[in-house]
Amino acid sequence: MVKKIVYDWKCWLRLIYEHNWFVIKFGVSALLVSAFLFLYKSSFDYSQSSKNTEISANPIISVYFPEITHQFHQQGYVTEYTSNEEKCDLFDGDWIPNKAEPFYTNNSCSFIEGHQNCMTNGRPDTGYLYWRWKPSGCDLARFDPRRFLDLMRNKSWALIGDSISRNHVQSLLCILSTVEMPKLVYHDENYRSRRWLFPLYNFTVSVIWSPFLVQAAIFEDENGVSTSEIEAHLDKLDQNWTEPYQNLDYMIFSSGEWFVKTTIYYENNTILGCHYCPKQNLTELGIDVPYRKALRNFFNYIIASKHKGTIFFRTSTQDHYENGEWFNGGSCGRKLPAKNGEFELNVLAKILRTVELEEFEKASREASRSGVNLRLLDVNPLSLLRPDGHPGPYRFFQPFAEDKNAKVGSDCLHWCLPGPIDTWNDLVMEMVVHG
Repeated sequence: MVKKIVYDWKCWLRLIYEHNWFVIKFGVSALLVSAFLFLYKSSFDYSQSSKNTEISANPIISVYFPEITHQFHQQGYVTEYTSNEEKCDLFDGDWIPNKAEPFYTNNSCSFIEGHQNCMTNGRPDTGYLYWRWKPSGCDLARFDPRRFLDLMRNKSWALIGDSISRNHVQSLLCILSTVEMPKLVYHDENYRSRRWLFPLYNFTVSVIWSPFLVQAAIFEDENGVSTSEIEAHLDKLDQNWTEPYQNLDYMIFSSGEWFVKTTIYYENNTILGCHYCPKQNLTELGIDVPYRKALRNFFNYIIASKHKGTIFFRTSTQDHYENGEWFNGGSCGRKLPAKNGEFELNVLAKILRTVELEEFEKASREASRSGVNLRLLDVNPLSLLRPDGHPGPYRFFQPFAEDKNAKVGSDCLHWCLPGPIDTWNDLVMEMVVHG
């Protein structure tokens, strides 16, 4: 089965792999409404707004395979919550208009890195800030930073993964800093792993760089330019997170995107194979084999640890490139959330998501028996519908200041701050409060 998948990839994905980039396009769910008159008015308003938005005519590659996700949710591995005595799946719903202002602005928060500071970098529209996630069957409460800090007195959080985890921790810090400004108390040599302290609450928030969750030697500069293949040991977990693990009360783990990169994989200190190493005589492993091995070892460790805190596994997210990819003119210039079917999982994204859900399902059963509180933070479906929330060309400072027709690369993977990623914190708080 693996050989067949590899054969299908080799031709049409060669250019993507040569540039070490992950391209995911997929879509889910249509807007729901509660009454006919509201549907009529909303549809009319939305259609009028859409006329002013350029929409790509890219063909849909494949469906979001709802049969897998629906079955998975029905089996109870996605946490359900009770609202008005009815169960509610937080991760199934729609984005609806919202008049509330963001908690913070590009000027008020010092934790926003330049690449995500879309408004400072010149993004002219602000409509992407005024939407909120509405789960089907219930309302999702807005994040309450003061209550969250009260709940987290003398506790510790860590977000563990890649640059999307770093994007998320910046969002969380921006919101919490409206109550108290944290102090940076630790950073590694390259500032990829950091820890902040909220003194009044004796509460710490960390971001830990571990894109594979297993040990990996990465030969990339800060711009993502590689000088050699990544070398990852699938049977050795990354000590960056295993060392502080037992002292952390809450953790959000994530992975996935880096497994599409050119990587040599090891087991028992012996080369097992490689993903996309055409110049080397190594077994092609594809993506699913190494990702499944890494996640299985990761989950086995979590289950055996009998950790008494709360551990979230966040599903991988996707980019929203249209009319090309990041290296050949792809862009993301939409101004509204997507409608059903406009973005769908490509082959790579399907593989990653299938592996994640299958491995989490197995681990969830074992975790329940061992007393480990393992939860799924399934941000994949709701993030899918927000192609309007990325920096695009405004990853760079004032890219069109001198030439409005300048050719500028786009970031359609990370998220503007403030932006849709702030909603992830609403979900986290709901799961903590009702955990």
